Amino acid sequence: MMIAQLFDPLALAIVGGGTAVATMLRTPSRDLGRALRALRTLGRKPFSAEPLLDQITAQARIAKRHGVVALDRVVNADPDIAAAVALIVDGASASDVEALLQHRRRARIERHVAAADVWSGAAEAAPAMGMVGTLVGLATMFATMNDPRAIGAAMAIALLATLYGALFANLLLMPVCNRLRAAGRVEAFERTRIEAPLVALALRETPREAIRRPWQSVA
Repeated sequence: MMIAQLFDPLALAIVGGGTAVATMLRTPSRDLGRALRALRTLGRKPFSAEPLLDQITAQARIAKRHGVVALDRVVNADPDIAAAVALIVDGASASDVEALLQHRRRARIERHVAAADVWSGAAEAAPAMGMVGTLVGLATMFATMNDPRAIGAAMAIALLATLYGALFANLLLMPVCNRLRAAGRVEAFERTRIEAPLVALALRETPREAIRRPWQSVA
């Protein structure tokens, strides 16, 4: 019975709908799509580079035995590795491979930040929409002072809208934002680990680069 008393469809529509509209108006459609797709990652395990490192090691063996051109027939599910291997097969220098990987990692960080910022913005909008619902409820209450039943319903809208705004922001939207940011930080750190072995593979296939970069170890 208590839970039923805390449910008001109009207050919920004001807060939920207002938050959604405010978020869509302040967010580019591309970032909004990323933010929604990012929800699928919340249930996954933290990103680990270990499988990718094993894959790079296996490809280094293939290149050593059969030549780097043989890597062109290997299917790489990870887009960063696929792009780097394609450059290596084309004879790109190690510095080009390194620059590509760093650019892709920075671009991925920007995408993660943009997706998390969408949910952060929604968390900021929710309490404001709760205040809007409160004002609507108070305005309705003052407009119906002669009807005791209407006064009670309007007061319920005013109070529950504030409650919904606080709950949406602190128990739903901000936790989603924080979890996406944490997952993005883990992935960004883990992806730095794949750069060195791919650069080393490029150095082995372009020995002249090793003269300019003697500190790099060759896989």
